Amino acid sequence: QILTVDQALPTGLELVTTDDPLTPITELMLTGFDVTEQVPVRALLAETSPDEHLLAMVAHHIAADGASMAPLARDLVTAYLARIGGNSPRWAPLEVQYADYAIWQRHVIGTDDDPTSVAARQLAYWRTQLHGLTGEAELPLDRPRPPIPSMRGANTGFGLPPEVHHALTELARDHNCTLFMVIHAALAVLLARLTGDADVAIGTPIAGRGERALDDLVGMFVNTLTLRTRVEAAMSFTELIDRARETDLAAFANADIPFERVVEIVAPARATTHTPLFGVVLSFQNNEQPTLRLPGLTITALDTGTVAAKFDLQVNIHPHHHHDGTPAELDTIFTYATDLFDETTIQTLGHRLHRILTTIATNPHTPIGDIDILDPTERER
Repeated sequence: QILTVDQALPTGLELVTTDDPLTPITELMLTGFDVTEQVPVRALLAETSPDEHLLAMVAHHIAADGASMAPLARDLVTAYLARIGGNSPRWAPLEVQYADYAIWQRHVIGTDDDPTSVAARQLAYWRTQLHGLTGEAELPLDRPRPPIPSMRGANTGFGLPPEVHHALTELARDHNCTLFMVIHAALAVLLARLTGDADVAIGTPIAGRGERALDDLVGMFVNTLTLRTRVEAAMSFTELIDRARETDLAAFANADIPFERVVEIVAPARATTHTPLFGVVLSFQNNEQPTLRLPGLTITALDTGTVAAKFDLQVNIHPHHHHDGTPAELDTIFTYATDLFDETTIQTLGHRLHRILTTIATNPHTPIGDIDILDPTERER
C-alpha cells in the first residue's frame, strides 16, 4: 500500500517558527505513537531564520531500525531533487518489499508447533542454552530500581588508541574470530568481577539483514540475542575468547526467533522493571551513516542531547579506520540509565574495561583471575 500525503500526514507537516528549536523537536521525539491508529512516523520543520530550517523525523521501531536511516536519507534526497525541479519523485523499484520479507520469514522459519521447523529447532537451542538463567545478577546500583523505568539516559565513554585497536584486531585474527568476540570476552570478565557471578549474560542486537536485497528497505529487522558465557578465574583470556567465539557463533546460527518469543519460553515469570535475561548490552555501531547532499543547501546533523536508555547499560563500540583500512581509534560509548547510575560510576566502569582491553592486547594469555581492573588509587582504598 502506498499512502497519499494526506494519509501519511493527516494533519500536514508541522511547521513552527522558533528561536528554540530543541523544545518542539524534543516534544516530537518524546510523544508516543498509537500504532493502531497512527502512521508510525511523524515530521516537523522548524524555522529558526529565513535561511535556516531544522527537519526532524521520528519513526516508531515497528516501522524502522537504525540501518533504515541511510536508505531513508537517500529517498529524501531523491524526493527533494525532484520537487525543486517541479517533478514527482521517481524512486528506483525495490527488489522486495517488507511484506515479502515477512512472508519469506514465515515460510522458511515455520512455526514452533511443527517439530521439524527451523523455529522449533532454534527454540530448543535457546531453551537449553538459557536454562536456569535468572538474569538477577546485576551491576552495583547507585539508586534502587524504580517500579517503572523512566528511560532517561546519558552517555560517557573513552577511546582506545590505534595501536591497541590494531593489537585487538590481530588477536581476533589469531583466534579466527571477530573483534566483537574479543570485546565480548573482555566485557564478560568485567561483569563477572563486578557482579561476583561467573555466569554472565550479555545482550546484543543483530541487524537481521542477511540478504543484499534487504539493504535498501526501510523496516524493522533488528533482533536481540542473549550471549551466555561462563567466566572462570583459572582460564586464560585466550581460552575465554575461544569460549565466547563458540557462544556467539551458536547464537548467530539461531537468530531467527524474536527475542520476545525466547523470553516467553525461558523466562515466563519475569520482572517488569527491567529487561529480562540481561541488563547489559554490547553493540557494534557499523551502520552506514546517512548523508544528505543537496544543491544550494548546507546540511549538518543536530545533536538534541536527548538520550534514551533502553537497558541498564549499553556498551557501544565504534571502530574507526584510516583510509588505507588500518585501525584508527576505537571509541567506546556507554549509554546508561540515570535512574540507576551516577556518571562517575559508569566512568569508573569504563576505566576498568579500558584496563582489561589494554592488558589483553599485550598479554592475551594472562589468567583471567590475574587481570587487574583497579587503578593504583582504587587499590589503596
